[in-house]
Amino acid sequence: MELLLIRHALPIRRELESGAADPELSEDGHAQAAHLAEYLSSEHLDAVYASTMQRARQTAEPVASQRNLDIELRDGITEFDRFSSEYIPVEELKANNDPRWQEMLDGVWDGDETQKEFHSRTVGTIEEIVAAHRGHRVAVVCHGGVINAYLTTILDMTGDFSRGFFYPNYTSIHRVAASSNGDRSVITINETSHLRNTGLPMGLFQKG
Repeated sequence: MELLLIRHALPIRRELESGAADPELSEDGHAQAAHLAEYLSSEHLDAVYASTMQRARQTAEPVASQRNLDIELRDGITEFDRFSSEYIPVEELKANNDPRWQEMLDGVWDGDETQKEFHSRTVGTIEEIVAAHRGHRVAVVCHGGVINAYLTTILDMTGDFSRGFFYPNYTSIHRVAASSNGDRSVITINETSHLRNTGLPMGLFQKG
């Protein structure tokens, strides 16, 4: 089967005194999601999954609605900051030289579960999706940390964010071929041609 791991589009900044921030998409984020859906319009998809977080669900909506598919939500592919009371796009942290940006570079872990627990939860959930879709093409809209956990597993890396980190652009597609015998092959990483020449933000290192 072919697995499309897709990072969510750009969300708004949200900082709360208590409770989970769980921000929705920004105006640019909705535009990114529309371009993603158009880019994928020529490809057959058998199912669309998404994290239960708003930014992932809203990114998945135009992809699923285009095909009259229901979005299948999975809590197991939520991000490590799912219970955090704040969400600040990483580009803002970098631009403002926020200390939290340096912490990210240093691989400081700031989740409500250990890296091992996060890795086990996310990779296990993705493997459950793979097992349920033999011979299918499936889109899974999730988060940067989730994509990192799965790709580092396939590539036999440590899975320790302090030792290196893929940076998935907004609405980037990461394709994996997954066979029933357990073989996993990375086909593409950071596929974002749908954002080229749009003027929309792509991420830290590229602009549309």
